[in-house]
Amino acid sequence: MYPVTRSGARLSLRELAVDDLDAVHAVYGSPEATAHLSFEPRTRDQVARILSRSVAAATAAPRTEYALAVVERATDRLIGFGRLATDPHQQGGATIGFALRPDAWGVGYGVETVRLLLGVGFEDLGLHRVWGARSPLNEASARTMAAVGMVEEGVIREHVLKAGAWRDSVVHAILDREWRSADGRASGER
Repeated sequence: MYPVTRSGARLSLRELAVDDLDAVHAVYGSPEATAHLSFEPRTRDQVARILSRSVAAATAAPRTEYALAVVERATDRLIGFGRLATDPHQQGGATIGFALRPDAWGVGYGVETVRLLLGVGFEDLGLHRVWGARSPLNEASARTMAAVGMVEEGVIREHVLKAGAWRDSVVHAILDREWRSADGRASGER
């Protein structure tokens, strides 16, 4: 499926472009934005390589990764990065991840971003299960996933090596039937 576009009340998802480099680096290069992610802040060159791979992967057949720009509709400003990747080890399953610029935190953009990504997964791709993992200390992410109907399933012990130390990950997931029955589904509009 290419290109992906999906809009909510305040945000849109769209395909990434190579000229998004500075905006994506503002997320992936930020120590604050990456504090709870599975990697250290990225350099501009590292982000350029990631962006290049993501743009190329968008037209692969079959497509297995949906790395998308999160854009404010009113300003057309890229404020984040969302990813949905099908899981070759789980039939009908995918992982989800997202990161937003710190100056876009605290206004509900995380919830809207995850709803839009889940809309792609369940409505466009026909998935059965979508799951994501978070740092145990990332309470904002826990609240975001709960708000969209994702259920906390458990802990993957010492799952991520970051800054020389092993860190657990807390897994949250949602099934297609739970998505269909969720009250907030309308925020994952096209």
